[in-house]
Amino acid sequence: MTQVGILLVDDEKDFATGLARLLGRNFPDELIVAVHSGAEALELLEKKPFGVMLTDLNMPEMDGVELLRKAKEAHPNLSVVMLTAYGTVSTAVDALKIGAYDFLTKPVEPDTLFQVVQRGVERSALLGENARLHELLARQTGANELVGDSLSIRRLKDGVSAVAESDYTVLIRGESGTGKELVARTIHNLSPRRKKAMLTVNCPAIPDQLLESELFGHVKGAFTGADRDRKGIFVSADGGTLLLDEIGDVSPGIQTKLLRVLQEGEVRPVGSSKTFPVDVRILASTNQPLEDKIKDNSFREDLYYRLNVLNLNVPALRERSGDVAILAHHFLEIACKEMKTTPKQFSPDAVAYLSAQNWPGNVRELQNFIRRLAVFSSGDALDMAHIRLVEGLDMSGGTGSLELAPYKEAKEKVVDDFTRTYVEELLAKTHGNVSEAARFSGLSRVALQKILKRLGMDAAEFK
Repeated sequence: MTQVGILLVDDEKDFATGLARLLGRNFPDELIVAVHSGAEALELLEKKPFGVMLTDLNMPEMDGVELLRKAKEAHPNLSVVMLTAYGTVSTAVDALKIGAYDFLTKPVEPDTLFQVVQRGVERSALLGENARLHELLARQTGANELVGDSLSIRRLKDGVSAVAESDYTVLIRGESGTGKELVARTIHNLSPRRKKAMLTVNCPAIPDQLLESELFGHVKGAFTGADRDRKGIFVSADGGTLLLDEIGDVSPGIQTKLLRVLQEGEVRPVGSSKTFPVDVRILASTNQPLEDKIKDNSFREDLYYRLNVLNLNVPALRERSGDVAILAHHFLEIACKEMKTTPKQFSPDAVAYLSAQNWPGNVRELQNFIRRLAVFSSGDALDMAHIRLVEGLDMSGGTGSLELAPYKEAKEKVVDDFTRTYVEELLAKTHGNVSEAARFSGLSRVALQKILKRLGMDAAEFK
């Protein structure tokens, strides 16, 4: 059973010490601490989440009832047992009405004491486990922000859940528009730091001479225009998470200073001789091949290894084309909510057409196109006529616009995409066993092997 801890509160020091010794013999696995005032108890409860508290009813300065109210207000799951003399049993009964778990009369009978404390320990352990499960469920629900059900996106979700538990740096790689920032935010939301802030620095968007100040802060007079001290984003993110977006674009000078922060856990504001400790989890993203940048000496190898402790690859949309339909419906629902309009639905032809496109701008391009569809469509149904209308408006300026393929070619692409997604799911389910996959699918082993060869897939990758 999980340790919950037992706190004893009584102004009679000898009684409290004797009670702690008695409970210690019967509950050797529990942390048992005795204090002698309500103020001490409340202070200790802030430092250590005890599960059971036994408190005397009559104490100077703060009596047991007042301690009960304050302790339960701050720690609702705390099991509080009141200790009372015979003459104040009615007061103890009143304490039950405001949240006490049970009460015992003095002098305390050891067997009764052990029974009551045992029930309190079990209750607190159960409440703690329930809270943990509720938290785990909420965190798993948070992972659903990564929309899709293809094999590649499910692997990404598993990876995000795994790295979120640690405090190591994570390098998130993927093409522009794949959702690297969403992955970073999901990691933060699932991590132990989720109650603190997550801040993002878009490295390429800030001129190099300002980026150092943005990251590390500066002191008054450090440069022209520095008319006051300014704490940087590292200090602002203390206790939380910092995403260094597109880290591959920072200059060698900034790289050196970032390396110092990662090594030493401290920052030095521009113009200052002092350093300040910071506790920040670093996530970094890039759409560039950092290994090539290391070879041409534009990216520090030591910084790369500091950032690449853990890594995730966000798949391009063409690698998860089976998710296009899910994403399109998801983005359409969001767009309708943003515009405060009635929900709209795609026609089957529209979904098939969207799924057959290349989407070089990845998820971001798809979302922008769906937003335009939602704006320029009337009624509740979106069909090919609406897609043609939006394409004709050419609101994307010609970059990444959809191109209509011949019917046969478009159909073949849709069929290939379906086949690839189906076979991926099939091999994942059978752990790469081709014979089992053939039996499950109703295909012959030879037919399945021909499909694998045509799609360039290797069953061994799924084992």
